[in-house]
Amino acid sequence: MDINVTSGELLRVEACRQAYPKESNLELIVLENVNLSLRAGEMVALLGRSGSGKSTLLRIIAGLLKPTAGRVLWRGQPLQGPAEGVAMVFQSFALFPWLTVCENVQLGLEAKGVPRAERERRAEQGIDLIGLGGFENAYPRELSGGMRQRVGFARALVVHPDLLLMDEPFSALDVLTAETLRTDLIDLWSEDKLPIKSVLMVTHNIEEAVLMCDRILVFSSNPGRVVNELRVNLPHPRNRLDPMFRKIVDDIYGLMTRREAPGRPLAPAAPGIATKLHPVGTNLIAGLLETLVGEPYNGRADLPALAETLQLELDELLPLGETLQLLRFAELEEGDIRITPAGRAYVAADIEDRKPLFAAALRANVPLISMIRQVLEERWNHRASAVRFQDELEDYMSPDYAEQTLRTAISWGRFAELFSYDEEAQQFSLEEVS
Repeated sequence: MDINVTSGELLRVEACRQAYPKESNLELIVLENVNLSLRAGEMVALLGRSGSGKSTLLRIIAGLLKPTAGRVLWRGQPLQGPAEGVAMVFQSFALFPWLTVCENVQLGLEAKGVPRAERERRAEQGIDLIGLGGFENAYPRELSGGMRQRVGFARALVVHPDLLLMDEPFSALDVLTAETLRTDLIDLWSEDKLPIKSVLMVTHNIEEAVLMCDRILVFSSNPGRVVNELRVNLPHPRNRLDPMFRKIVDDIYGLMTRREAPGRPLAPAAPGIATKLHPVGTNLIAGLLETLVGEPYNGRADLPALAETLQLELDELLPLGETLQLLRFAELEEGDIRITPAGRAYVAADIEDRKPLFAAALRANVPLISMIRQVLEERWNHRASAVRFQDELEDYMSPDYAEQTLRTAISWGRFAELFSYDEEAQQFSLEEVS
């Protein structure tokens, strides 16, 4: 179905799929059946976990990457190569250190063949608009992180794009700087001072999405796809303490922890060796369990409130909660986390008694660790190379995730005294294990 451009729809992604070939005729599927649309006048958030394929989708929309299947329609026409009228702001500042602020801002205009006088005029306007007047001749090394990111915004805006793509543009900044830059951007957008028609922003920060955007597309993981859409019908400027604001945040946490939701990013009920393990330390596991048992939670907590209290973002709290769920120490449901009897028993135990409890939880609920232990027990020398397990994991996940999962298994198994691991030889063994 072709887009009616007069309807104001700028972008449509239809049944987009992105997969990469692996050995043994297997595929690593990053995106599967992604569908979304974007209209003029909208600021839309693509909200999901790190590693869920959001940035890959953004590159596809920009025309920098061709999808394995499906299509992208830009202004009603199939996208072929880099999209005209689309600009991007990256997580990293991506500035050339040997160029001044003004020269960095002009790069996109220079690439488009804009005459020098016009480049300088538009660069000056963009620098003033984004709040960097007086720093035109400064070099990136002379600027703070927030100022460098403003240069990135100015560089994207001076080409007057119809669509501005933002890939976690505030995540590399400190909390206060990020908040100031968000507020300035929202003010400019609300006052119609930005030379753009629409914004698509990738983020894993729930409150950021609710604070800035008109629509929020909730992205699942493994593979990535849009599983929910929410509209934010709140006027700007938005108040984080507004009951409606808090309700939307709560609703999103609920969606992302709902067991029956298709493609939900939680650990499956019956995980296999291919389950990705989050790099969560045993001290954090114990700390969250102890927090849940104590006041004011008494065994059950609302995730948004817990995140605020612990100063944790979505990408920090959910992996921790999912790990507790995987180990059957807690349950996640509808935006809440509730400790289980096994979790309470773990908290009540002293440090030494926690190890056998942790070992039992690992052997019962983490097949990778159970497999490693079984292989070691069956071999005559009770040894096994890490490569043997890494290769098997890579049949189901990317090398990076396979390595992360194996490193986490090593850390947990060592703590539980299920096996030893020689870092130099990269070898598991049952030496010195009771």
